[in-house]
Parts: sequence; C-alpha cells; structure tokens
Amino acid sequence: MSSDVPTTIAVVGGPLVAGHGDGRGLGWVGRVTARTLPSLPGLKVYPLAVPAEDSAGLHARTIAEASLRFTPEGDNRLVLALSSGDLDTGRSVARARLDVANILDEALARKVSTFVLGPPPEHDGDRNRRIAELNASFSDVAKRRGITYVDTFTPLLGHPVWQREVASSHDHLPAQEGYGLLAWLVLHRGWFSWLGVQDVLGDS
Repeated sequence: MSSDVPTTIAVVGGPLVAGHGDGRGLGWVGRVTARTLPSLPGLKVYPLAVPAEDSAGLHARTIAEASLRFTPEGDNRLVLALSSGDLDTGRSVARARLDVANILDEALARKVSTFVLGPPPEHDGDRNRRIAELNASFSDVAKRRGITYVDTFTPLLGHPVWQREVASSHDHLPAQEGYGLLAWLVLHRGWFSWLGVQDVLGDS
C-alpha cells in the first residue's frame, strides 16, 4: 500500500467502540490508533458506536454510515466490532450469522477491506455460553470469506483482570486495563498485516 494514499477506517459497533467505562477516554480504538499512527501517519479513524444494538441494527447502518467517512481516492477500510446484543433482542444465532455475512459481503462487493472483532465475554456464566455460540458462528462467517477475525471471547473468558472489571462495572463494561487487553489482542492478531504496514514501535 502506498503511503501517499490516505487510509480511512470506520469502526462500527457498540459501547466498547466508544470506550465507555475507560477513565482515560481512549477505549481500545484510541489505544490501537495511537499505536498505529507512527506506522501510518495519515490514518483517519472514525468510531461509530450505537448502544444496545443487535446484528440487524448493525447490518442496517454499517455500510451507509461507513461510506459517509470514506474518500473516493483513499484506502477505505471497515472494522466490525461485534457484540452480544442479539441475546437481548431474542435474535437467533442463525439470523445473527446471516446479518454479519450480509455486512461482510456488501463490504467485499464494494472492495472495502474488513477486519472483525468477535464479542467479548461478560460476567454471567449462562450468557457466556450463548456468547460462545455467537463467537463461533461469527468466526466461521469471517474465515469462510478470508477475513481476519479476532476472537476476544476465548482469551478473555478466564482472564482475572477482564472478569474483575466487567463484574464491578454497573454497565458490565471494562475499564482501563480491560480496554488495554482488547487493544493488545487487536494489535497482535493481524492488525498491521491487514493494513499492510510494519509496527515500527515493535514490542515497546
């Protein structure tokens, strides 16, 4: 990818995209952006968060909202940060899977490269069993299309810091350390190769 071509990333998802609960106000998106800018100085990142949204709502708005941020001459990219909202609206795993598949297919048709984050675990054991089903289904949809999928559920399910933060939050959202964990997973699960640049900061 030429450094002369402006890169725009629309990050579409729920409250985690907005960084709610982070006392520093960065969330994982801010942390990932800060780490990426030395490698891609012209990068523009647009977090597009909606609370309490299921996959149907995500499908309805993703391409339209992302397209408002894209430029005709640029390298336009989409990050899809999936949540467990379907559990709250009663949408089946099969329908949620179809919604996500449609978003990815629409992005592919528009030649918009996409990076997907799966839903992270919560503190409720029964709910986590259902999130595990969503995660497995979403992962399969992405991988069938050759799209990078970051499984946040598996590594964070038993992580004491993550579990402590979501358990102590009124909204069941992580705090600074939890968002740092999410950012680490993104950065170390294919982010820089997806962007076609080197991580100039290395392991610093």
